[in-house]
Amino acid sequence: MQKILLVTLACILGILVLVIAVSVLANFWFNKNVEKEVKEFFRGVKNKGDIVREADLEGLPPVVRKWMENSGVLGRERIVAVRLKQKASMRIKEGGPWMPADVQQYFRVDDPGFIWKARVNMAPLLYFAGRDSYHDGRGHMLIKVLSLIKVADARGKEISQGAMLRYLAETCWFPSAALSKYIKWEEVDANSARATMTCGGITASGVFTFNREGEVVSFVAQRYGDFNGQYLMKTWIVNMSKHKEFNGIRIPAAGEVVWRLETGDYSWYRTEITDIEYNKPAGYL
Repeated sequence: MQKILLVTLACILGILVLVIAVSVLANFWFNKNVEKEVKEFFRGVKNKGDIVREADLEGLPPVVRKWMENSGVLGRERIVAVRLKQKASMRIKEGGPWMPADVQQYFRVDDPGFIWKARVNMAPLLYFAGRDSYHDGRGHMLIKVLSLIKVADARGKEISQGAMLRYLAETCWFPSAALSKYIKWEEVDANSARATMTCGGITASGVFTFNREGEVVSFVAQRYGDFNGQYLMKTWIVNMSKHKEFNGIRIPAAGEVVWRLETGDYSWYRTEITDIEYNKPAGYL
């Protein structure tokens, strides 16, 4: 009996070691592929050294103009490329456990898009790798458990609409992008303005709200989301806080993403920026 038990334990250990080894290899190739995507993503980006001037702010709603002035972009180069790191946590269902995540994200402004890469720890020795992207007006979400087992590979108009809104919301981290021709601004009231973005034949809009200092504190839009296997348009809210200065630009360093559902507000993603590089992401430009 003892011998059988030892053999069983040895088999289980062997399987566990094999799974870990395969996962490590799969994670290596997952990161390698994302790295290749990022290099291709940044291909053709040129920093022309254009400076943001007072004239560039003409025609903006007063609250957006105040945001530009307060953020520190005036007199600085327009931001064309971004690399940032985040410490985040997320959950995949209402009432579910919060799972820690290490995140890197890349943006380009001229041809608007992003690549988001994350490792989300679900339990000891269990994680999933995620890569969300938006480029050429199209979104794509890829998720693999242990970097190996594909559980999501989503594309389509709903994904693209959601990815566009995500890009629009996250321009708060590289404010001069708000001056891009593909974004149009409309005053809502003294403290808020609607931004409408058009790219790749898709248009989406959301409302930015600002505090008295001209800092972004929220973004609200109607966004498609996957709810029980069905894409539905719901109210999507990004709350922003902990405003800090990075490389001379003042931005909200922390954020919380919330879906407003019939059952109440579902907070599912929290993040805080730990590092950010503008215009010369290390190793890419």
